[in-house]
Amino acid sequence: MTRLPPQPWMTVPTTLKLMAALGEARFVGGAIRNTLLGAPVSDIDIATPLTPDKVGALLTAAGIAFVPTGIEHGTLTAIVEGKPFEVTTLRRDVTTDGRHAVVAFTEDWQLDAERRDFTMNALYAAADGEVFDYVGGIADLQAGRVHFVGDAVQRIREDYLRILRLFRFHAWYGKGAIDAGALRAVAAEKGGIARLSGERIAKEMLRLLEAENPGPMLRAMESSGILSEVLPGEANIARLESLAKIDAENGFPPDALLRLAALTSADAIADRWKLSNDARARLAGIAGATVAARLSDREAKKLIYRLGARPFKDRVMLAWAEDANGAEWRALLELADEWPRPRFTLTGRDVMQAGVPEGPRVGQILGEIEEWWIEHDFTGDLTGQLKTAVKR
Repeated sequence: MTRLPPQPWMTVPTTLKLMAALGEARFVGGAIRNTLLGAPVSDIDIATPLTPDKVGALLTAAGIAFVPTGIEHGTLTAIVEGKPFEVTTLRRDVTTDGRHAVVAFTEDWQLDAERRDFTMNALYAAADGEVFDYVGGIADLQAGRVHFVGDAVQRIREDYLRILRLFRFHAWYGKGAIDAGALRAVAAEKGGIARLSGERIAKEMLRLLEAENPGPMLRAMESSGILSEVLPGEANIARLESLAKIDAENGFPPDALLRLAALTSADAIADRWKLSNDARARLAGIAGATVAARLSDREAKKLIYRLGARPFKDRVMLAWAEDANGAEWRALLELADEWPRPRFTLTGRDVMQAGVPEGPRVGQILGEIEEWWIEHDFTGDLTGQLKTAVKR
């Protein structure tokens, strides 16, 4: 029998309160998997044979608020002192169409396990840490095998997102080559990806790009014809791998959007993946002229001022991924972090108070003075320059 030693996430008051309120419940999925691997645990999901109405009644009786986030699939989100927990009734699939499922509730833990995607995600643990493994998940987890539960094609046809999840989970938890049978199955079913929403594709692919080294899985996706289903245009996997290597060697945290920019162009991906406005804006800021090597401090400061620190650093990282001269690129990153970007203090009101009528010339004069100020290393008499500009 496998038993988890007491974990902080299991023994904090919020978790203890919820488990005590439910009575019949077990932890499930990622929290168990990551604990067995010694990896950090973030989300805590809970499974229970209790129906959603009984779960809701027990939570109410215990003074725990909840939101019916996926009630048709048996999921409530309990909120204990601000901490969310997904609580889901055991279920089996009745019908599926590759995107959505109609489920029936059950009290059978084995049936619930058999409808999950991968064996390593079908692990349960009681409040005292006893682990329940109905499909061989522990052995696969220890061996680094990302293995579908039961028949791979059936699991994929239930939800085509599982094609992408195979590569994401192998990038995070797999060892060695990807499972050959699983790879054949996802390659054969890749046409189903077209039925997925851009948002779901984006969420899964960005998680893949956050892996320490997503390159091998992107190459596996490319060779099996899957990458072109989710990534329009050419994919620069070599540049992505170079960027991931820089991250690893310098202790930089993986940045999914920056890696996406290394992999492909913003124009090719933003609409397909239905990216947020913030993500689109960042990718647009990365695009454009590449930062040149061996910039002087003066030229670098001009670029930092014009672009902003973050877009400047993004462009530096992409340039570094194509040029191995790390010391120079690192110095530019440090400059962007340490140099306090100056503020141009003149406004349109100042120009108008100097005698220029409201209109296009106000902006023109402001732009000219700002360029003069930049060229003079962000110093100089702005008021005097304004008087000179107004007289012209």
